Amino acid sequence: MNQEHFDVIVVGAGISGIGAGYNLQKQCPNKSFVILEGRENIGGTWDLFRYPGIRSDSDMHTMGFRFKPWRDEKMIADGPSIINYLKETVSENNLDKKIRFQHQVLNSSWSSSEGKWILEVSSQNKNLVKTFSCNFLMLCGGYYNYEEGYTPYFKGREEFKGKIVHPQKWTEDIDYKNKKVIVIGSGATAVTIVPAISKDAEKVTMVQRSPTYYLSAPDKDRVGNFLQKIFPIKTAYFLTRWKNILFGRYFYNRCLKDPEGVKKFLIDGVRSHLGDNFDIETHFTPKYNPWDQRLCFVPNADMFEALKAGKASIVTDHIDKFTENGIKLISGEELEADLIITATGLNLEFLNGIHFQVNNSSINISDKMAYKGMMFSDMPNLSATFGYTTASWTLGADLTTEYVCKLINYMDKKGYDYCIPKIGEDVIEGEDYLNLSSGYIRRALKKMPKQGSRSPWKNTQNYLHDITEVRWGSIKNKDLTFKTANQ
Repeated sequence: MNQEHFDVIVVGAGISGIGAGYNLQKQCPNKSFVILEGRENIGGTWDLFRYPGIRSDSDMHTMGFRFKPWRDEKMIADGPSIINYLKETVSENNLDKKIRFQHQVLNSSWSSSEGKWILEVSSQNKNLVKTFSCNFLMLCGGYYNYEEGYTPYFKGREEFKGKIVHPQKWTEDIDYKNKKVIVIGSGATAVTIVPAISKDAEKVTMVQRSPTYYLSAPDKDRVGNFLQKIFPIKTAYFLTRWKNILFGRYFYNRCLKDPEGVKKFLIDGVRSHLGDNFDIETHFTPKYNPWDQRLCFVPNADMFEALKAGKASIVTDHIDKFTENGIKLISGEELEADLIITATGLNLEFLNGIHFQVNNSSINISDKMAYKGMMFSDMPNLSATFGYTTASWTLGADLTTEYVCKLINYMDKKGYDYCIPKIGEDVIEGEDYLNLSSGYIRRALKKMPKQGSRSPWKNTQNYLHDITEVRWGSIKNKDLTFKTANQ
């Protein structure tokens, strides 16, 4: 069987994979690489999700790449605008020549004697299996299962005569015009869909088990747009990016230090939009502290405007069962619907669903500890991008690829073939990998790696700390072992 070899293989052509390709070309120009994308298009999340109103949940000055300024005056961007931005990035950097579409990695096996990964890859609609090899493997395929979103079991689901759809499976032929629509959920997806479809639907009802924290602000960055008028675009982008990074970190720290104060600020913000005619205590006062789960951003208060206009409503209750005509709640209330949208979350997935072996031994990632939040104990020459939960995903993705390029260049300089993170005797298993109470994270805890009691085994979720470590920290430390293939 023919085997193609590359110095580096990148899995995924979304934001993380495109950023990895750019960094490899810039920092490791002598290295050959390919980007293997299982789907037919670039974009990852932004190509997969097609539901109404799809938009970024972070500002594009931090969710955009550090090397390519976001030029649109809107900092909260819709899905098509993000795809165009990614296509421009690919075209400007000739990355289209590096991407292989419909190439899904199934298995990956490491051989220490050869110092390389061997990958089994399905292609041509899974009709053909190819073999690739590489010295370093970069997983940039996101953090959730693309095949199926999370939908809990609902009694009587089969009795409902209308259509049920998860946002991850949204198609253009789904009709909600002049329909009664129920949206189950209260996270970022639900809060995006509700105002988007309320313009054309007869009635939209958001059903939530418990409230979520919302933060409303304009979708345009006035300071950032002003900076673009007085500075060159790259300078304005740099300043706006760092303004948002520092403010985001400040706000997160305030949530930790003064949760009650921030809670009051957020709830008062909702009250200022909706007034006293809405039951703020029932529908908008969470029982957890801010940032125990991600906040939901409401650009231009669009969801609140839909509620005030009577185009949408919120019900806080538990679902008893689905009925022929809609949903019956535990309280006994029945809600009619022609269409039910289950915005109930994602199925988190580590290592992109690939089966791994190291020297013929199968790997269970839950038995491993994360090194610098991007590599794993006893797994050689492998990185996995997992961005921030407390800031924009791309900030973490950028740092991961920057570090990996630095690591590859260090091994070249010193004559090493591979490196292995090794847990020191003084490291004990610490907290969960992600310390959030969000449902999709809690459901997947047993499938995730652990974090340790000290650096570099702690997942800091702190960009300011991590950028210092990546830019100016030493590659060499006692927890990272370097070897040559013949050792």
